[in-house]
Amino acid sequence: MWPYYPDLLARPVPRYTSFPTAAEFGPSVNGAAQDRALRELEGDVSLYVHIPFCEKICWYCGCNTGAANRQQRLDKYLESLHHEILLVGGRLNGRAGGSAKRPRVKRIAFGGGSPNAIEPRDFVRLVDALTLHFELDQPEWSIELDPRTLEAEWGLVLGRVGVTRASLGVQTFEPQLQARIGRVQSDEVIESGTALLRDAGVTSLNYDMMYGLPGQTRDDLEHSLSRAVELGADRIALFGYAHVPHLLPRQRRIDATALPDQAERFAMAAMGYNLLVAEGYVPVGFDHFAKPGDSLAQAVVSGRLRRNFQGFTEDQAPSLIGLGASAISCFPDLLAQNEKNAGRYRELLSQDVLPATLGITRSAHDRETGDIINQLLCQGEAALTPERYAWVADGLDPFLARGLVEIVGGRLVIVPDGLPYARTIAALFDPYRQDAARRFSSAV
Repeated sequence: MWPYYPDLLARPVPRYTSFPTAAEFGPSVNGAAQDRALRELEGDVSLYVHIPFCEKICWYCGCNTGAANRQQRLDKYLESLHHEILLVGGRLNGRAGGSAKRPRVKRIAFGGGSPNAIEPRDFVRLVDALTLHFELDQPEWSIELDPRTLEAEWGLVLGRVGVTRASLGVQTFEPQLQARIGRVQSDEVIESGTALLRDAGVTSLNYDMMYGLPGQTRDDLEHSLSRAVELGADRIALFGYAHVPHLLPRQRRIDATALPDQAERFAMAAMGYNLLVAEGYVPVGFDHFAKPGDSLAQAVVSGRLRRNFQGFTEDQAPSLIGLGASAISCFPDLLAQNEKNAGRYRELLSQDVLPATLGITRSAHDRETGDIINQLLCQGEAALTPERYAWVADGLDPFLARGLVEIVGGRLVIVPDGLPYARTIAALFDPYRQDAARRFSSAV
């Protein structure tokens, strides 16, 4: 059992899927900056396609998504997304049209929202558009799916496209907890969705699970995780529910008085970790897990694990292009986020303007800091210059005193007992976080 030090977990911290985080994005980055970054791209690149719609909106959800209850709204969004694909693809000519080859797309991920909020035929049209406007190099296809609306036709389409990775939003198998978070889905629905995806050729299947839900007990969590193992999930992401109704009004429907306290959340995270490791899963950080044969687990063993806007990944591409409203692109020197509002997103594209409206230019110091944070979260250690150590020395003292970290040969090493404190330790290196702490969720 991990040692529990509540004072070291008191301050909310980012999940660090980028550095700087999205909380530091500002309007200085626009379509012109995005255009320059795209024209300079070389080598491998990954794509993320955002579908900001769900047929049913869950109360806990922090995603930028709306209800897919008006076909006209969906059609207009997809029309604009196709136009963005055309515009972005046209910029990828390698070093502003020089002799370099066009960037090659090795990975394509569809997320949301729920991509299966659109019709399967519309998904195929998006795949066709990506094939037409980008240089695809036998890419690996992945998709996030809502099992409540996963119809048989989706299995046929995913198999035809060649999707090999999928993620199901499960959260919990307990009916009484599902009702408390607006996510009612029977065990049969999840089991049939799993079978459908396996039959379609999905070889790496992730279940998103949650702890810290209103009224949830450790027995509830143990049962849900055991069921996920029984159904054969290749990966399990075990997230702590972040209750921030001041930022997400939909969460006001959740009974805050029934939420587990921090000590219980910590115990749930520890129990989930121990259960899944005992079942043979390789821990990826402290809240993700993968079967030994899965490429994510192999990335842990080989030291190739990284983080990007989709979380832990084995993807080594230096750039990620986000397509769709609110999608974020990551370039070596620039982070650029598309307009979040679907209406304004469509308006920009109707004028042939790339839709980035927020972002940040990454300085050399930002990139070095990002590397340290990435190494701490992915490898559990990072080399520190004397200057870097001096910057965090006071903040590190309580972690050193309690044996959660060590300094070994100029490297900061998070010991096994320190694993659940990794984000808090990483945040010590973040010069932005002191002004933005209230925007983030609990460290565990």
